[in-house]
Amino acid sequence: MKPNAIRQFVATILLVLAFQSAWAIDIHEAKNQGLVGEANTGYLAAVEGSPSAEVKTLISEVNQKRKAQFKSAAEKTGATLEQVRLRFYELAVERTAAGNYFQDQGGNWQRK
Repeated sequence: MKPNAIRQFVATILLVLAFQSAWAIDIHEAKNQGLVGEANTGYLAAVEGSPSAEVKTLISEVNQKRKAQFKSAAEKTGATLEQVRLRFYELAVERTAAGNYFQDQGGNWQRK
């Protein structure tokens, strides 16, 4: 390969890698777009309708991590899993940014 062709190839690979992370939605972007919000269960949930596969994956990954954290916190403190989840929900609502969604106690989505 010629040096110029190698540079172009490397540049192309770097661009693909740089944009690959841009394609995956993160929790903050999903919240800012109104796709997900803090459910009254302490978990992340889709705000409306049928979320895309990407959003479903994000929700699943975040909730798996939360579940593990809730379990760990319950074991360390002697609280029940439900108590930990509800306390996390309260804190999450307090920390929810303006314009983002959370569920009220009745399960209705509210925009903060």
